[in-house]
Amino acid sequence: MRLRIATFNVENLAARNSYGPVERPETAPALSLFDFPEAETRDTVQASVAVAVEDVKRELTGLAIAETRADILALQEIDNLGVLQAFFANYVHRVADKAYGHFKLVNGNDPRGIDVAFAARRDLLAEGAVTARSYHETTFAELGLHTPELEARGIGADAFVFNRDCLEVSLDLGEADLTLFLCHFKAKSYRRDGSETTLHIREAEAKAVRRIVENRFGDTWREANWIVAGDLNDFRCRILPGGEVAGCEPTPVDALFDGFAFDPMDALPPSERWTYFHRDASDPERGVVEEHVQLDYLLLSPALAASNPRPQVEVLRRGLPYRVPLDPAAPDRSIAFLSSRNDRYPRVGWDRPKASDHCPVVVELDIPPRASRAPRSGTGS
Repeated sequence: MRLRIATFNVENLAARNSYGPVERPETAPALSLFDFPEAETRDTVQASVAVAVEDVKRELTGLAIAETRADILALQEIDNLGVLQAFFANYVHRVADKAYGHFKLVNGNDPRGIDVAFAARRDLLAEGAVTARSYHETTFAELGLHTPELEARGIGADAFVFNRDCLEVSLDLGEADLTLFLCHFKAKSYRRDGSETTLHIREAEAKAVRRIVENRFGDTWREANWIVAGDLNDFRCRILPGGEVAGCEPTPVDALFDGFAFDPMDALPPSERWTYFHRDASDPERGVVEEHVQLDYLLLSPALAASNPRPQVEVLRRGLPYRVPLDPAAPDRSIAFLSSRNDRYPRVGWDRPKASDHCPVVVELDIPPRASRAPRSGTGS
């Protein structure tokens, strides 16, 4: 059985006018220009701006999903199941060749309320062929992952491991089965001295996912069909201006590599292995820092990697804003040059609107049938 599987951080698909400690990031610039004497007036205007901005953005997000032509989707930054279904009905299904269903989402731990979610082609699976299990309430102590470094940051052994969730989704495909572990790890955060403060959390999240997979399949985890999918918020190399590739190992997410899972993005040339563009001009001493990095992953089990020695992998970048250089090696990064590229969806802007700040990653795989593998053991879901 051959399937197209994609992961995509869609960036704040929220059903609320505002969320978290501030308003929607997309509405803040326009609202900053006006002085509203009454909070009620400001809220009304903000809601109006949010609706208008969201409509354009989600048309672009829908185009990006349609371009994946995916049979199975792992999604990040979804507010709730209702907004996910409404988004597919009113945006994705108006432009996509595939009809999706089998939606799964469990409210996780993110303080903004954004969660990981699953969707699959409606005719791919029978009713009842999809089961989901959330690990958002799993603690460091339960998995034996509490460390002095975490304790020093005020994180106790009884705290939840996952900043959002690890959502296990098991699929009965008839002739084969497949299990996905959907993740969105803790984002990087820096002190004024430049030190990174969240790496120990991501390290624990990566080790937790590995342990969950090993517990799920027992001694047969190498022979099972599984994929770790999502935004790991860390990278193993940087692509610098001019196309130079600088390694970053070791990294907090190394537990998911090192012979455990395999990244099909390795089939691409090093300068093409990126899903996110980072630009920082906040430090006058360093000047402008730019880098292309990979934050989004579809990590294959040893069995899937062995069955797909030359996987077809795509990174779809037409939904990114024009400010992002699609060729890291291109020497000209001027506004005049970048804004004249003809490689974006209609209505994409310089910084916004955009489909997302991340790129969808798609891999096309042959899924081995059950008969070719040893029976599963270990803890099921």
